[in-house]
Amino acid sequence: MTAEWSIQELAKVARTTSRTLRHYGDLGLLPPTRIGSNGYRYYDQESLVRLQRILLLRELGLGLPAIAEVLAGQKDTAAALRTHLELLKNEQDRIARQIASVQTTLRKTEAGEQLMADEVFDGFDHTQYKDEVIERWGKDAWQSGDNWWKSKTDAEKKAFQQAHLDIAADYGRAHAAGLPVDSDEVQAIVQRHYDWLGATPTGGPISAQYFNNLGEMYVADPRFAKNYDVHGAGTAEYVRDAIRAYTAAKL
Repeated sequence: MTAEWSIQELAKVARTTSRTLRHYGDLGLLPPTRIGSNGYRYYDQESLVRLQRILLLRELGLGLPAIAEVLAGQKDTAAALRTHLELLKNEQDRIARQIASVQTTLRKTEAGEQLMADEVFDGFDHTQYKDEVIERWGKDAWQSGDNWWKSKTDAEKKAFQQAHLDIAADYGRAHAAGLPVDSDEVQAIVQRHYDWLGATPTGGPISAQYFNNLGEMYVADPRFAKNYDVHGAGTAEYVRDAIRAYTAAKL
């Protein structure tokens, strides 16, 4: 008998939700192998491999429309997996460079040594989120942001990135010190964060909803949470709560 998994079982082993799997099915990305008399969706081994490919591509920053194109264009499962393996190795190399970069920054900061910009930003690439930005906010939002970024000099880009690294580190120190999120010291960090975001092409003043949603994303999306939690577990939640306090008081 061919092994199969119910939608609940597949969601559990894949560490996702039934709702997500149904959404993938509705988009044609992951159709169920069969639908039982009870109305439940069931998936076979090929579905497991297909879901693995979807999740891998999501982690690599591709949006669902782009993933659909990839899946449609790669019928050879083994060849597709080899491609994904190569992509993962490239991502592994990029993350290794980021880790080495942060380690170098930490070591030099603690030793009071001069930082080199190329060392600080090795492995960072804003284009990895292109498809996701287009999927969430449209092509104009991506193009506007990309044009804004490309218009900057290398020095300006590095200064902008360094400003956020400093903000994240200050959040981490405040969290480690146990400062209340609504304290003057922490709210001053949030103000810098707000001003830093305001320097980007957001199409107008940053609203309370926008800022709060961003704080929620810092917690919900591991890719963004790690930018804060590298300074101590729970820092992303601390940032979210500090943002909430700021918007409640000032926006």
